[in-house]
Amino acid sequence: MTPSPRAARPRHAPRAALALLGLLLLPGCETARSLTAGIAGPSIPAGTPGFVQGFLGGVAAEEPVAASIARDVLSAGGNAADAAVAAAFAMSVTYPSRVGLGGGGACLVYDVRRNEPEAVLFLPGQGGGGGDRPAAVPLLARGLFAVHSRLGGGRPFEELLAPAEQLARFGAPMSRALHADLTAVRAPLFADAQSRAVFGTAEAGVIPVGERFRNAPLAGTLSAIRLAGAGDFHQGALARRIEESSPQAGGPIAAADLRAALPRVARPILLEGRGGDRIAFLPPPADGGLAAAAAFRALQAGQGPAEAQARAIAAAAMARREGGEPMAILAAAGAGASLPPLPASAGLVVYDRNGNAVSCAFTLNNLFGTGRMVPGMGFLLAAAPNVGRVQPPLLSGAIAWAPVTRAFKMAAAGSGQEAAPLALAAALETVLLRERPAADAFAAIPEPGRAQIGACPRYLPGWPQLCTTVSDPRGAGVALGATGR
Repeated sequence: MTPSPRAARPRHAPRAALALLGLLLLPGCETARSLTAGIAGPSIPAGTPGFVQGFLGGVAAEEPVAASIARDVLSAGGNAADAAVAAAFAMSVTYPSRVGLGGGGACLVYDVRRNEPEAVLFLPGQGGGGGDRPAAVPLLARGLFAVHSRLGGGRPFEELLAPAEQLARFGAPMSRALHADLTAVRAPLFADAQSRAVFGTAEAGVIPVGERFRNAPLAGTLSAIRLAGAGDFHQGALARRIEESSPQAGGPIAAADLRAALPRVARPILLEGRGGDRIAFLPPPADGGLAAAAAFRALQAGQGPAEAQARAIAAAAMARREGGEPMAILAAAGAGASLPPLPASAGLVVYDRNGNAVSCAFTLNNLFGTGRMVPGMGFLLAAAPNVGRVQPPLLSGAIAWAPVTRAFKMAAAGSGQEAAPLALAAALETVLLRERPAADAFAAIPEPGRAQIGACPRYLPGWPQLCTTVSDPRGAGVALGATGR
């Protein structure tokens, strides 16, 4: 399968689907309400316990239903990490071409109390190999649990899986983004009977945009994680099922590899912005952050997008070829390298009313990973990185803040194969250096690059009325500014 770039209004779901949603499904703006109406039912009115009033933050994601779920978590009093975790699990249902329990990703988490972002790295890792389609060791569930733990005091972790579980059980709307990915790889993907049963029609076509698709096995897996915890996926009953069934999905994945797979908290790459601002980028092995830092430095020095793109690719190529300390690579990398074709990823940014923020990028190392679902579990395994033609993606995310005043300024994520780092760098340069509206960044982003942006030019807390949240209009995502009323 080859990588390819790129959501629709949900219809009304059965009211029984509301049982587990509980406090997550609280009021919102009309845009968010229209997106979630079919999943969430009517909003809870003002005055009800749990209702949050006023400015709540914002979310931008490459899949609209996931964005609206994140917005509902903010409206229920959740923080940025809560909202990002709920959105990511939802994307594992609604955007499984790029986000899934069989894959992983990387996130930056900014906690205003710590006053410096942390990187949580949970990339799908190298397994034992073998099989006709070698699979990576999945790390999404543990990674999202780690993201949640870095910003305590919000909603319970198990509560954040409920919307994804309900989408899988009762139906998610086929988005434009997922439909495009399915169309690009329909023939090889539908050779897998389970994938064809979830995403296909009786006539062997792709379920049309706006129609619902269900994935009962995935609902069962999400339910097990919700009840037993993310650890069960790696060293419990779910882990044993993955070990037994993964050979049929390309695998195999051993229980020992699942047990040993752990997310890692790391210090991000830090660059100086204007006026005392600092910018944190995802560090290697999420080397799209390193590439974006190289591109941003080039733009900061007055070079154009083409030169910035060349420096981004050169920095990533040098890191993959030689390794080394990120700042040394930024200083040494030239502009003459290249990378093989790169796989797809998906971006997500969330910030809350207190100025906490999360920027994430997710991947399966290939569209739909190995192209086969784990039997009876409903998710696709990520393709093993650096095996055959499979390369890791350039996972690109950044957060800008003012250390002196402990204030959030901007979060952004880039996607789009080789253009992901420049998409992120162009967003940062537009808002932080040129002090232009975030939406102006998209003109400088080449195809197939996409950016998700949340920006508060006068910082947060302090000036929420000036905050803007935008999703690249060339994609199929959505941005929701969150205000309860």
